[in-house]
Amino acid sequence: MRDAAACVAGIGTAWAEVLSGLGEKGPACIRLWTGHALWILDVGLGPEASSPFDPAWLEGAERVFISHDHIDHIGGAAHAVAAGLPIHCTAQTARALPPGAEVHLLPERGRSLIDGIPLTTGRNGHALGGVWFHFDLGGGLFFSGDWSEESRWFAFDRPPPAETAFIDCSYHLDDVPQAERRAALDREVAQAEGRQMLFPVPPSGRAGELALHLMGHGEVSLDDSCRAAIAAALEGESLGPAARRLAPPLDRPFDPAAPLLVCDTPNADGGMARKLVQDWHEAGRLGRDARVIFTGHMTAHARVICAQGGAFLRWNVHPPLRDQLAMIARLGARRFAPLFCARPEDYLIEPRFGAELVLNQRCLL
Repeated sequence: MRDAAACVAGIGTAWAEVLSGLGEKGPACIRLWTGHALWILDVGLGPEASSPFDPAWLEGAERVFISHDHIDHIGGAAHAVAAGLPIHCTAQTARALPPGAEVHLLPERGRSLIDGIPLTTGRNGHALGGVWFHFDLGGGLFFSGDWSEESRWFAFDRPPPAETAFIDCSYHLDDVPQAERRAALDREVAQAEGRQMLFPVPPSGRAGELALHLMGHGEVSLDDSCRAAIAAALEGESLGPAARRLAPPLDRPFDPAAPLLVCDTPNADGGMARKLVQDWHEAGRLGRDARVIFTGHMTAHARVICAQGGAFLRWNVHPPLRDQLAMIARLGARRFAPLFCARPEDYLIEPRFGAELVLNQRCLL
């Protein structure tokens, strides 16, 4: 599929550039030229409805690599399938691909050789089957996808050194650690005074960890989507040892009358979360004896619900500033791109990174 004319200037010299996801909480998509072939890292859309996947991003590509199954990283996969491109991802991520995908499985942690290029993958601490990528090109390219090192649920593997790092900076310069996030959530739940609380979540994301934490406050009920995703995950490698403690609610059917509900989807725009919000609204309960607690990025739809009868309490699934700094130092990166935040130029005034800031320019590896 490669248009040789498009890449001839880079023959023999590997480079990478961000097509989407730099300067916005938007679709993840990175172009990587290996010196011989053009590869695409992630094919996201959204999370806002105004941020579609652009099929032109696939022009000239020969392979696609997908870090995890959240929509802003995998939502454009149907275009890659239609183009007949081989897709490299973990077995868990492959479950979310459209029919007909040519899948090449990657290990959640290990090394692969793709067309002669060594690729290391490691668990990203963010999603079931989610991985970071380290390509052994030039001084090394590290792409985190989304990542977190604070999870008690997901495991995280440290990557090898890399001179170039494209990292998840979804929380921008925010430096509030997860311990403070947990304390704020505990206060909110303690003050519930008998009200039901709904926590909309991505089943392959924070569903299990949030449910595990909420078990300390009372009965937690998981909807079918979350129970299925977590049960499948317990058979894989993505989770840490604490995950086994979630067995009791997995053995019970979903109870919509339970005090603490953990349900798909994360913005309550589909799945059981949407149904519950609609039922509560029609019954006049929303904002009275039933509240919706959003813990991740909120779309316009979620913001409306939150204003009517809910609250936003962030649960860290992306790295705070301290972990961003530690990652760049650990990698020994000479340059980095802060992805998935609205104002990447603000990193120019943060001197502790000690690495050159990448703002849309192509990086030679």
